[in-house]
Amino acid sequence: MRLTTKIHERDAAQLTYVYPVVSRRAQGVSVGINLNPNNACNWRCAYCQVEGLTRGSGPGVDVDLLERELREFLGAVLEGDWMERHVPEGSRRVNDVAFSGNGEPTTSPNFRDCVERVARVLADLDSEQKIKVVLISNGSQVHKPEVQAGLERLAQCRGEVWFKFDAGTPAERLLLNGIEVPDQRVLDNLTICSRLVPTRLQTMRVAVDGQAPTVTSDAAWSGLVRAAQNQGAHIQDVLLYGLEREAFQPEAKRLTKLPSAELRARAVQIQVELGLPVCVHP
Repeated sequence: MRLTTKIHERDAAQLTYVYPVVSRRAQGVSVGINLNPNNACNWRCAYCQVEGLTRGSGPGVDVDLLERELREFLGAVLEGDWMERHVPEGSRRVNDVAFSGNGEPTTSPNFRDCVERVARVLADLDSEQKIKVVLISNGSQVHKPEVQAGLERLAQCRGEVWFKFDAGTPAERLLLNGIEVPDQRVLDNLTICSRLVPTRLQTMRVAVDGQAPTVTSDAAWSGLVRAAQNQGAHIQDVLLYGLEREAFQPEAKRLTKLPSAELRARAVQIQVELGLPVCVHP
């Protein structure tokens, strides 16, 4: 299979937990770790690309198999001709190993153990420490001690969290993320997360029913981020991105891609209002 930014098939390598993608945000190859092969997530984002998504948690993980898959696949990528055969020129570098997949990774009961196994593989294969570890997360489980233990181990292996932060009000989170989370829970989890491990905000910006986000909506988002900063959250930057791949949720038909100029204009607003660097991925 020839990979592109539009192809994020979880079975691209015919493995249970490990899959490669060409990531526009990572600007290279991201080796994905899917801790939710049961297609279960505690959120249901309108733009999610997982077919057959169900509500639930990640299952128990065969951590020995995960380690073996990652060790063998990453070894082939770093030492063989896998890049030349599968990846377009200009993207032929391994940027990260990313916990992402078909649901929220931190709902897996083995999350901390999986971070440990990834760290072990990278210690053996990445002697120059060029490959970082990323957790792409909705942040909903950060208040749990066992998840915090995993985040602490993530920080020890030069990891970072991309914390989903799409909307500034519970009603908007219900619309975009399929769950009504109170503002204070978002603030508390973001603050805890950012104190344990370097944390970036990942924000999807789309038109809903043909309408771009309103000034009120943007102000609510900025206000909530500012409240997190005032509460002690240490935010590295913002990953602001638009629709790229086909979504398979019923609400997806309500969403349309915004022009890149609108995303870039919003990025400037965020920089001015919050003093945060913004990376735009239209």
